[in-house]
Amino acid sequence: MSDITALVSRLSGLGFSDAPVEHAPVENVEQWAEALSTVSGLPAKYTLSKTLIFKPKQPKSEAMAPVVVIAKHDSATNAKAISNELKLKELRFANDDVLADMFQTAKGSVSPFALANVSKEGIANVRVVVDRALLSDSTGNIAFHPLASSRTVFISATTLQSFIKSVEGLTHVTEMDFAAEAETATATKSEKKPSAAAAAAAAAATASADEVAGVSKGGIDASKDVDFPRWYQQVLTRSDMLEYYDVSGCYIVRPLAYFVWQQIQEFFDAGIRSLGVKNCYFPMFVSSKVLEREKDHIEGFAPEVAWVTRAGSTELAEPIAIRPTSETVMYPYFAKWIRSHRDLPLKINQWCSVVRWEFKNPQPFLRTREFLWQEGHCAYMTEKEAMVEVYDVLTLYRRIYEELLAVPVIEGEKSDKEKFAGGVATTTVEGFIAATGRGIQGATSHYLGQNFSKMFNIVVQDPEDSGADRPKLHVHQTSWGLSTRTIGVMVMTHGDDQGLVMPPRVAETQVIIIPCGLTAKHSDEDRRAVTDACLNVEARLRAVGVRAESDLRELYTPGQKFNHWEVRGVPLRVEIGPKDLEKNSVLTARRDTFAKAPMALDGLESSIQLMLLTIQNDMLAKARKTFDERVKIVLEWSEFVPVLNSKCLALIPWCEREVCEDQIKTRSSRDSLGDEPEDEKAPSMGAKSLCLPSKQPTNPPIVHGETKCIQCGENAKRYALFGRSY
Repeated sequence: MSDITALVSRLSGLGFSDAPVEHAPVENVEQWAEALSTVSGLPAKYTLSKTLIFKPKQPKSEAMAPVVVIAKHDSATNAKAISNELKLKELRFANDDVLADMFQTAKGSVSPFALANVSKEGIANVRVVVDRALLSDSTGNIAFHPLASSRTVFISATTLQSFIKSVEGLTHVTEMDFAAEAETATATKSEKKPSAAAAAAAAAATASADEVAGVSKGGIDASKDVDFPRWYQQVLTRSDMLEYYDVSGCYIVRPLAYFVWQQIQEFFDAGIRSLGVKNCYFPMFVSSKVLEREKDHIEGFAPEVAWVTRAGSTELAEPIAIRPTSETVMYPYFAKWIRSHRDLPLKINQWCSVVRWEFKNPQPFLRTREFLWQEGHCAYMTEKEAMVEVYDVLTLYRRIYEELLAVPVIEGEKSDKEKFAGGVATTTVEGFIAATGRGIQGATSHYLGQNFSKMFNIVVQDPEDSGADRPKLHVHQTSWGLSTRTIGVMVMTHGDDQGLVMPPRVAETQVIIIPCGLTAKHSDEDRRAVTDACLNVEARLRAVGVRAESDLRELYTPGQKFNHWEVRGVPLRVEIGPKDLEKNSVLTARRDTFAKAPMALDGLESSIQLMLLTIQNDMLAKARKTFDERVKIVLEWSEFVPVLNSKCLALIPWCEREVCEDQIKTRSSRDSLGDEPEDEKAPSMGAKSLCLPSKQPTNPPIVHGETKCIQCGENAKRYALFGRSY
């Protein structure tokens, strides 16, 4: 029931006759109460409510059994108490897919009326829990949002009960006394003080009292340190960076995030053009015959390849793959285009999307079934030329992370086990997510040697031989790629419990200007003066290249606007009010530190530009300090797992043998888990090699023939960076 007219008609049949009231969209209960205070003709007394949808942990073979909780806005709806009452496991808030697919609603629009949207097959599995305090409401006017947070409808407890009973097929309805549950919980706590971990778990299990009926808060209610996965999901969706799509593992990249990708594209394009690389585009489809020509290469991608087997209702004579990468797509044409050493070097790059389908646990921007990236492919006469380019591109990747995204990385070389399938050597930039203590691969640049040129017969005649029958030489090749994973790494590195924290260089809006300090006593002339000042500052900043915007929306308070832009991570807020104009100044507030400072209107342009540069540098310095502090040199195996458990990465003397790497992963996982089975869905508890850093530690140095690998005791060759990773 997505139509307001249809909803009102249905309620009318249950004895309801009042039309919904319109007001500004709201994000929490305080805003709801404030918005209603501006509307005339409301009931003298009314009760605010909240509607929450949970999803229990259950086997995939079972039909989904969501729980819809309808309660007073200030009732402590403890998820653990609800799960105990219903005999269900581990209730968690339902994600966007459940809201959209099953209830045909979205965050910001959830209410009891969404029950009418559930299919006949699905409604039999839905469980509804109604707050007893709501059913005994004495005002006769319970407020709900009918389909959108910009409307409110007032119905009685009787009408609510009648509506629930009218939902055909709904049989599981339970009343709960949340007030009594809260009293019992308080009494229990007073008898025995819970541990910090238990308190954190209880906080995560309890729906916040200020959560509005069916309105997802505009701010972030998950803690980055307590519930990182939920925090990450909330930051991406509530900041409008990303939207979930109806194909699992695929996401809509919204303008805020796509702007970041565009900044990366512009920076990298300029860099590779200076290296002589040109852009092109190859088709996304590849025949099975071509894909299977290089078996060593495709073996690493085989489980991930998506196949097209049908066109309309007709089966294809030969399945066609969707590219997981483009080596096998491009190189038959390299063989056609490269006929002489004069055709070298050949340097091309394409911006495209690729599809990799194997995984069960997608994570936005990190592991997605389709993602945007660039992939460069070049051919050279010699290995030396190819290796120069490999490291030139790696430097560009490092600069993207550090200069644009303010994310520090470590440059290095992948182990033989972790290198690109079919390649000779893989170089990498490795990042670090401090909140989880895990490393993350940032981008890779590969030297492919002559492996692919031999497979695809990419040859030229030896220019050094002047004989009639000159020998043919296989070219040396490189490939390199960077994806939208960059955006996820940036969010995880800088975001906080208020939302995104955007580095100024990639922020779509660098400065948000908000009028403040206006009250009922101010005249229309005062308001116009403040508005004009906001627009004037915006124009001045835009004229010098600062991406500035004024938030002049009516019906929104300054506090609501602050919250809106803080969630979206705008680097700098400028507040302008009547008192500021009297002083010929503005008030600035940094998003990264929340520091506030007055700033003179005279010379504002240069002052703002300097502050944005300072924010960019400070963000990188802060992240680098954290990264450096979390990389530990480990010289004894007994220290290895404790270092990982302290959310750090380990630099260890290592023999570089693949069998030893496998043993490190197995042994570190076993030492971490004890007798507990490892959760296949969680990131691995075992450590893997992240890279062999280009900059090797010197205190203590590796002494060849003397320094031993800490795991197997063989001679160590170099320090290797190990850690748990995404």
